[in-house]
Amino acid sequence: MRPEAASRPAAPAVKYAQLVLACTVLGVGVAFLLEASLGSDGYSTLVSGLTLVTGRPFWQLNILVGAAFIGLAWLRGTRPGPGTLVQWFLVGFVISGVMALVPDVTSLPGRSAMLLAALALITVGVAGYLASATGAGPAEAMALAWDPPIPFRWSYNLVQASGALVGWLLGAAVGPGTVLVFLLLGPAVDLFRRSFPRLERGAPYRG
Repeated sequence: MRPEAASRPAAPAVKYAQLVLACTVLGVGVAFLLEASLGSDGYSTLVSGLTLVTGRPFWQLNILVGAAFIGLAWLRGTRPGPGTLVQWFLVGFVISGVMALVPDVTSLPGRSAMLLAALALITVGVAGYLASATGAGPAEAMALAWDPPIPFRWSYNLVQASGALVGWLLGAAVGPGTVLVFLLLGPAVDLFRRSFPRLERGAPYRG
């Protein structure tokens, strides 16, 4: 069955339930990524670098950078929606809660396993919340608004790689997890959405 044929309008309750569930999964995945201590995603690396340079708290710069990304994407025609705010704030709360509960993992095999689990959870979370068609968060909005337009699987990698590079130049730490995120996450999200077209709650996904 073609993804276009499987996509169909969904009741608001279904869309927002999927949004909240997917953002929760995304938050757990990001928390695992941070707990693995093998390098964070490019967006977080960018915010960390700005934190080091300016001395401002991470949460403040996270809001400012997120607002800038959403604003720039809006200028390119990617309109924010309710899902934009839910992704922006709910994910942060979930990350904080999960990191407070998860015990420290010190062994390299354990951290590596946590990194792989994080990548799988982040893939499902990003794909699921974007498929809810309720609006994109900062990094995803920038990828969708790439100028000139290119497929999401590559534009998302470019956004993550650019954030990681700028953050690293500003003094933020990077690691193998950072590299895996900007190499694999875009194609993984694209593959997941193409493999599960019934999750699409808006227009057919075309990548």
